[in-house]
Parts: sequence; C-alpha cells; structure tokens
Amino acid sequence: QVQLVESGGGLVQPGGSLRLSCAASGTIFSIHDMGWYRQAPGKQRELVASITSGGGTNLVDSVKGRFTISRDNAKRTVYLQMNSLKPEDTAVYYCNAEIWAGFGSYRTYWGLGTQVTVSS
Repeated sequence: QVQLVESGGGLVQPGGSLRLSCAASGTIFSIHDMGWYRQAPGKQRELVASITSGGGTNLVDSVKGRFTISRDNAKRTVYLQMNSLKPEDTAVYYCNAEIWAGFGSYRTYWGLGTQVTVSS
C-alpha cells in the first residue's frame, strides 16, 4: 500500500522560509513525476511545482525565483523550499507522485496535505 506523507508546514511571517518534505512509502517499483499543489480557502487546487525523475522542474510563475523543488530518488522524497513567503502563499500544500506499485499502470497518489500560513 502506497502512502505519501508531507511534513514541514507551519506558521511563518512574511518574508520567511519553510521547507516542505513529502516521503513516499510502501510497495514502490518506480516513481515518475512528483509535484506540489496548493489549495487556498475558496479556491481551486493549483499546481505549484513539479519535477521529473530526471530532475527537470516546472514552477508556476507566481513562485518562480522564490520556491525551489527538488527530490532524492533514493529516499523517495520530494522537497519544496519556499523563500520570501507572502500572505498569498497561505494554503494547504499537497504532494503527489506518479507511482508504479508493481501491477497495472502508473497511478497518481496524493498526500493528506500540510498547512502553510504566512501572517504577521
């Protein structure tokens, strides 16, 4: 059974930094793309950043220059380094990953989310 568990969220002042982590566990044969999404109150979930198994990255324009996505394939973990945080970054952050668990095809799995609040 595959699980994604996020950590690292919390309350931070504007201009501060946080580092989110998301570790995949269970019966995993291969992981393709991994990513971070966020959902603010009253808004739709949106992609923040994604990273391929080879390390290619994609970030939404609103976080370019402030956020960095990375992954450690040996640890099956994806990270989101968030700097210069703004109040509008406040949201629940979810990680997802395309995982092959040894049967069928790749499936997209989601974590339960971690709250990030940017406020003075």
